[in-house]
Amino acid sequence: MDDTRHAPPLERLVEAVENRAYEAVSGSLGELRTASTEDRKRALRELRRLADDRPTAFGSLLPAVTSFLTDDDRAARLLTAKALVAVAEAAPDAVAPAVPSLAERLADEDEFYYVRARSAEALGYVALEHSDAVASPEVLADLRVGLSFDEPEVKQKLAKALECVALGDPGRLRHRVSTLADHLDDRDELVRYHLCTAVAVVGCDAPDSLAEARAALSARLADENAFVRGRAAEALGLSARGSGEAVRVPDSVLDAESDEAAEFVAERVRFLRAASEGESLESPAEGVGSLAGVRSTTDDAVDEMTSPDVDGECPHCGIDLPEGAPPMCPSCGAPY
Repeated sequence: MDDTRHAPPLERLVEAVENRAYEAVSGSLGELRTASTEDRKRALRELRRLADDRPTAFGSLLPAVTSFLTDDDRAARLLTAKALVAVAEAAPDAVAPAVPSLAERLADEDEFYYVRARSAEALGYVALEHSDAVASPEVLADLRVGLSFDEPEVKQKLAKALECVALGDPGRLRHRVSTLADHLDDRDELVRYHLCTAVAVVGCDAPDSLAEARAALSARLADENAFVRGRAAEALGLSARGSGEAVRVPDSVLDAESDEAAEFVAERVRFLRAASEGESLESPAEGVGSLAGVRSTTDDAVDEMTSPDVDGECPHCGIDLPEGAPPMCPSCGAPY
């Protein structure tokens, strides 16, 4: 005799996830809305596992999952947002219907800042394929305004989401370049990188729109991070190619701590110098100065920036990382 239907909702959900019985998963989630906090969180951890293993399965589960974004427990809301990030990265179509709910979390100033950060990240991944669903004036305003006031962890995700919006449709940010340029000197290198990348993407489509960002981009040629310098050089090269205005490039731009960073910045400095000299040529390196090239290199650049250095220091705050510890800095709390 099958006693599954008499089992507690959490037990049924775990079994349904393991058996890939997604209709049963959805039903169990509905029942778990009134379960204990610990049971709800355990259920959401099971969903995160499903999100990692089979993100496309979330299409039928989305309404039930999204309801947990307003759970009374902030840890449950964060687990929900993290699951949606995992799904959106792999299968943005599946999360597109959740854009309004994610946008509400982003806009809620009283929300736990990590929930807001993850909501912004999920929105960004959806924007790569569905920019029209994400890039409403209200959402873009929340993303931009937060760059001035939010916690560093949130600003990183806001900047990343803006980069994704640009990659999904460069025209969406064409008239907001000056706002992005105002934050190119942010203290956080990931914020600077993502925003330089967003500006470069806009320049791939409309180089003339970068004129108001030239000063801010030129200042980034002296940035302490080679990947930021490289993206700034790429954006300036696009601007120079469109306007014919030369940009002076100091040799110090080429300094880098790793072979990957050195190659990244060198390719883009060659592109900038060629554009400044008015040379008529294909990009010095395949993909530099193109939307496809930016798309194909941005994840690798971020991976390099966020990996611990050879001395075992946190890439964010510089503290020595303990061996064998969880992949989270004990000082600043950033993952690595």
